[in-house]
Amino acid sequence: MTKSRYTKTAIWCALILSAVLYVTGSGFYKRLSASTDDTYKELKVFTDVLDIVEKNYVDPVDSQELIRGAIKGMMQSLDPHSSYLLPDAYKELQIDTHGEFGGLGIVISTVDSVLTVISPIEGTPADRAGIKAGDQIIKVDGENTKDMVLEEAVKKMRGPKGTTVTITVVREGLEKPQDFVITRDTIPLESVRAFILKDGYGYARITNFRDNTTEDLKKALEQLESADPPLQGLILDLRYNPGGLLDQAVKVADCFLENGDIVSIKGRRSAHDKVYEAHPETKKRTYPIVVLINGGSASASEIVAGALQDHARALILGTPSFGKGSVQAIEPMRDGSGLKLTIARYYTPNGRSIQALGITPDIEIKFRKIEEKKEHVREKDLLHHIKNDKKAEPVESDDKDKDTGSGNKDEEMAERLLSHDNQVTQALQILISWDVFTKLTH
Repeated sequence: MTKSRYTKTAIWCALILSAVLYVTGSGFYKRLSASTDDTYKELKVFTDVLDIVEKNYVDPVDSQELIRGAIKGMMQSLDPHSSYLLPDAYKELQIDTHGEFGGLGIVISTVDSVLTVISPIEGTPADRAGIKAGDQIIKVDGENTKDMVLEEAVKKMRGPKGTTVTITVVREGLEKPQDFVITRDTIPLESVRAFILKDGYGYARITNFRDNTTEDLKKALEQLESADPPLQGLILDLRYNPGGLLDQAVKVADCFLENGDIVSIKGRRSAHDKVYEAHPETKKRTYPIVVLINGGSASASEIVAGALQDHARALILGTPSFGKGSVQAIEPMRDGSGLKLTIARYYTPNGRSIQALGITPDIEIKFRKIEEKKEHVREKDLLHHIKNDKKAEPVESDDKDKDTGSGNKDEEMAERLLSHDNQVTQALQILISWDVFTKLTH
């Protein structure tokens, strides 16, 4: 037997054995024989095709590349989130939730077989270059991304800090594809940013869910809650948050819930089913919360929003979320590659499936940048207006805070949000109204 023939026979036998073990492990003993026979027939066709291609194709072929290509095609036929990862791509995936890396700062996915930007990460090279959610990336450094595995595209866009990459984008409203030449930078892993938006009202933005997100959020909340005056309401901003680690989403939701389910996972196999529950917090947080979401809020961020919405713990404001309600498991393979396979769906505490539907806001408001407006003329601006007979209260100067460094940055960010972001201003008005109405006497 030739070496080539021996290799194909060994691969074929290994595939048969795997199929038998899977079926037996799944408990389908009665269907074992029929299932194995069907698999045997299909795999025999596969080996026949492989043999014909190797012997007759116009140019010499690499059997390993052919087999890996077949596996990729098989995984791509399932859903956009299942994929076969070559060894290098598998390594890239493992640094997504910890460690620093050089890159552009965008979260991408495959939408209708097209590489699509889910969201740019705030303050990163992609964000500064003007990349937007919904942009379709059709080329990376001139290479067509059609049928490119997601992890391969990620690998091509990552690279050492200071190097450049050109991505070609198709965007609604643009007559033709546009090239963006972007210089890579170290992508920050800070996932939580929080500050006082207005006296008594806090703002916390979670950009993604990494292994330290809950810890960072709790520290940020402690600072907001210790402010003077006390915290009377919180805006939790999950817009353009593409998700991340499931356990961190559960723990973030648990920060604001005392009991009940947070999320449940249900798959075809009972071994994949799991329910995550809330636990009483040492620190009781009873202030009202408005959660901001949009089409860039996906996966883990949808779990948080769905849990807080179903428990009536927060009001959800914005536009419908992305709708990624599936769970992927990563299985390492013997050659260093990996298999990313969708094994289950997420469900909110009330049993709603997030998949392809997303979270619907309680109040739907599209983002609209607030334009600068000229102030209306007031009585005090009129010539010869009558003076008030009472002295105005002295206004305290904020000069004492002018040299506080990070405090200044927070103040600038708060001012920017309140002057340019209509969703944030609406959320703040709701929280203020909430506080006013609870103080009204009946």
